[in-house]
Amino acid sequence: MSTTLETGTLFRFATAGSVDDGKSTLVGRLLHDSKAILADQLEQVARTSAERGFAHGAFDFALLTDGLRAEREQGITIDVAYRYFSTGARSFVLADCPGHVQYTRNMVTGATTADAVIVLIDGRKGVLEQTRRHLAVVALLRVPHVIVAVNKIDLLGYSEESYAPVAEQVRTVTAELGIAGVHVLPVSALEGDNIVDRSERTPWYDGPALLELLEQLPAADELETEFEPFRLPVQLVLRPQGGLAPELAADPELAERYRDYRAFAGRISSGSVRVGDAVTVFPSGVETVVTGIEVAGATVLEAHAPQSIALQLGAEVDAARGAVIAASGTLPSGSRDVSAELFQLDARALRPGTRVLVKHGTSTVQALVSAIDARRDLDTLAYEPAELLETNDIGHATLRLASDLPLESYEENRAGGSFLVIHPSDGATLAAGIVRA
Repeated sequence: MSTTLETGTLFRFATAGSVDDGKSTLVGRLLHDSKAILADQLEQVARTSAERGFAHGAFDFALLTDGLRAEREQGITIDVAYRYFSTGARSFVLADCPGHVQYTRNMVTGATTADAVIVLIDGRKGVLEQTRRHLAVVALLRVPHVIVAVNKIDLLGYSEESYAPVAEQVRTVTAELGIAGVHVLPVSALEGDNIVDRSERTPWYDGPALLELLEQLPAADELETEFEPFRLPVQLVLRPQGGLAPELAADPELAERYRDYRAFAGRISSGSVRVGDAVTVFPSGVETVVTGIEVAGATVLEAHAPQSIALQLGAEVDAARGAVIAASGTLPSGSRDVSAELFQLDARALRPGTRVLVKHGTSTVQALVSAIDARRDLDTLAYEPAELLETNDIGHATLRLASDLPLESYEENRAGGSFLVIHPSDGATLAAGIVRA
């Protein structure tokens, strides 16, 4: 696969896998072999590895990512650990997600904004229930790229005959889940095979190494097309307060530009916008045109997701934080009854009649859980009857909103079709939701 990339493009990816499959070791090996670890951290990990009697080389790669004291003592990953590193091709944001069942909620957090998810499995065990759970989350969240790394190929004697049935099992499960174009590759996190460089010990594998694949895959922003609808959730209305600043007032051109300045600031969630484009403002429904765009204080003719911009409109629009500016004719009418898939994150169960807050974009409204319709059996992925959703459950629910929100089908627009369910008293996130058609 060949893809032309600009140096420095950002790529977000998350890792997930069952306990003891070697995920933290893989991430540590990836960071180490790509020279993304500082010398003092390497020395600290080497000392800790020696103190623990680590038997597989100079140090335990897993300690490079297991940052919490509880994680290092137990040898597991608990929280999502974010790491940042760069290669000659691009920059990366890595979300290392926990493998334990009780921390699946953190995997949802890491995968929501990911361009790719690496699901690690032990080649000796194949696809486990937790593997299916992770792949189900990936499928429901419509992550653009799915990579399944079959680890511990060294313990399989680098045998293609041992690897092939596991790879076929992966492809069968991902096909059942509707995941297309999955990338499967044999790796050894401990020995470094096919992590940064292609391994000579797997001559039968002719695909890219893991890092090579991550450098080649297009990010979600790069996959956007001109047909993706423009959406700008308004975060702030910009207007000069108390007159112009002295440096602006002293410059006649700037003084004229900002004398009656009014702009709507926010981060483009999807699509692109150009000066002269027709737009609709939600919830007022006002139709107008874009008269000016600024990015980091500079005037531009067009902007694309995920840039943060200040947008000037031709009409006097009464809009505040929570409003949405969208390409004309593309925004759905506001809805109050929402049919959604919920990923239960909090220990407090979600029941019919529960009063909550729903946060969508920059808007937050009161809501009521009208019904818990079903819960997914993660072995079969079929729905089964349910009266409540408990921690790590994935289920179907109906919510009744106190105010209209411009919710869209998640299949058509990831940003427009996702929201959070929040506890109204303490502000905790109870569940992550995606709108179903």
